[in-house]
Amino acid sequence: MIDRYHLRYFLSVVDTGNFSRGAAACNVSQPTLSVGIAKLEKTLGRSLFDRSNRRVALTDAGARLVASARAIEAGFAEAERAVAETAPVRTLRLGVLVTTPRRWIERLLADQRSAPGGDRLEIVEGKERDLRERLARGRIDLALTLLRDGDPPEARLKLLGEGYALALGQAHPLAGTPVIRAEQLVNDPMIVRRHCELLPETSRFFTTRGVRPVFAARTTSDDKALSYVRAGLGVTVMPEGFREDGVVLAHLDGFDFSRDIGLVFAAHADAEALRHGWLATSLARAVEPPAPD
Repeated sequence: MIDRYHLRYFLSVVDTGNFSRGAAACNVSQPTLSVGIAKLEKTLGRSLFDRSNRRVALTDAGARLVASARAIEAGFAEAERAVAETAPVRTLRLGVLVTTPRRWIERLLADQRSAPGGDRLEIVEGKERDLRERLARGRIDLALTLLRDGDPPEARLKLLGEGYALALGQAHPLAGTPVIRAEQLVNDPMIVRRHCELLPETSRFFTTRGVRPVFAARTTSDDKALSYVRAGLGVTVMPEGFREDGVVLAHLDGFDFSRDIGLVFAAHADAEALRHGWLATSLARAVEPPAPD
């Protein structure tokens, strides 16, 4: 027989990524959690985790169990709330691509205060690959990320299509130039956004045009990249959604890449309900470009 605590231990390891953090989340010792997982595996007759690597990974059987385990745990929680006559609180686990403007999330959180039902929001940041892995393993319910051609239509919701621009400080000599050629930047230091999804393409774009810039800074923080640009330390290439005071976005001639941003839903999630829920509606508003002055 499967006990509830077996499933709670299992989900805790899934959500935290390893046995030690899973045990801490359940307020038990790691040996206690390991014994519980072993009992669950024995009951099911299947291994649920691949322990051969440094990171704990779900087996195929474990991946199939995730959705059922979450549904069972949600049923237990709902029963407890019904007995206690308390209003149900749903936790939505949202993955957020690191290369999205903080302004979008600030707008979303402002909307959350008036969201119906009082949903609790849990945000997990990551690169696209990390978010995709978390979706596949059931660790998040949906992700605000790049959309790909292989995404099933029923598992995605497009929110925005945008290009990339050259970010310059307002005091830069080219700040008033609407279209800038790469050759005009031959003497400009550049800021490297190390987590940019187009980093190799950006490097090739400049080198094929004979521009080999000095790198004034390397950062994984877009906020810092914007601060460096604003202060005149250098220029950088960013998605057009990064509109900030003191930073001018100009079109970079020949740099015609674009990206689609939207929501991708996990297999265990009710995609149709999320598609029409407050979270998707709020994010659609949040990513809208500001009206021109």
